[in-house]
Parts: sequence; C-alpha cells; structure tokens
Amino acid sequence: IKNKMATDNNVINFYSNREVPYGCFSNFSAHNIYLEGKSWPTTEHYFQAKKYEGQAYAEEIRKASGPSKAASLGRSRKYPLRPDWEQIKDQVMFDCCLVKFTQHSDIQQILLDTQNSILVEHTHNDSYWGDGGDGTGKNMLGKTLMLVREHIKQQQP
Repeated sequence: IKNKMATDNNVINFYSNREVPYGCFSNFSAHNIYLEGKSWPTTEHYFQAKKYEGQAYAEEIRKASGPSKAASLGRSRKYPLRPDWEQIKDQVMFDCCLVKFTQHSDIQQILLDTQNSILVEHTHNDSYWGDGGDGTGKNMLGKTLMLVREHIKQQQP
C-alpha cells in the first residue's frame, strides 16, 4: 500500500503490528534492536526486560519466543520490579523507540512521512501508553513516537 503523505493536524491511529503501513509503530513489530550490547527481538522485549534489570529474569524476557510472551512475562509480579521503574519507564520507551527507528531506515522513513501528524495508539486495552479507546488515555506511546520523530528530524542535515 502506498503511503500517502500526512498533513498537519492529521491524526494517525495505530495499534496492531499487522497494520500497513503503521504497524511498525507497535512495540510488537518484528524489528529487532541492538542495545546495551545485546540483540533484542522487539522493543517490547527490551522494555519489559528493563523492569527487572540486574535480575536473571530480565534475560528470560529477552529470550521470550515472541513479543506477546515478553509482555506476559514482564507483567508478572513473580519478581520485584526495579524500584525506580515508574520514574524511568518513559525514558526507557523513548530510548528503545529511538534505537528502533534509527537502526531501521525503512520504518524511519514511514515515521518521518507522518510529518506533523498526531500519532495515537488507539486501544481500549491501555490508558497510559494508549488513548484508552475513547481519547481519555495519556497516549504516551504516540507522544514518545512524536518525540522520536522530532529528534530524528533534528539530526538530519
């Protein structure tokens, strides 16, 4: 599908990693990242593992068979979360998304082609990272991707 150029004040909703062309905005998209000396199958694997940094459980999450499994392991409270998680989770998300869109030029172009559009993770499943399905959520993943987009634009000549 040809990606039409987005215009100012456009809202682009995304959620599933199967959506074309915006499925790459999902943390479940099959775009591995290399970060902190390791390869991570998806940004979901990295994000969930960071909750348990320094614990053997983090490596179990990194090696999870897929992003759904990584998410499930990361949401378990069988092991204690790092004490500063709530303070650092937004930065962790920015870091792994920036790496993802820097290391994969094809999806970097999709992100840049959104121009100044508002990116919204549209789902009733999440009111922090998503919009809560009705716009009342914080949409932090959408906001993070817009920050990543601006950061990449500023790095370009």
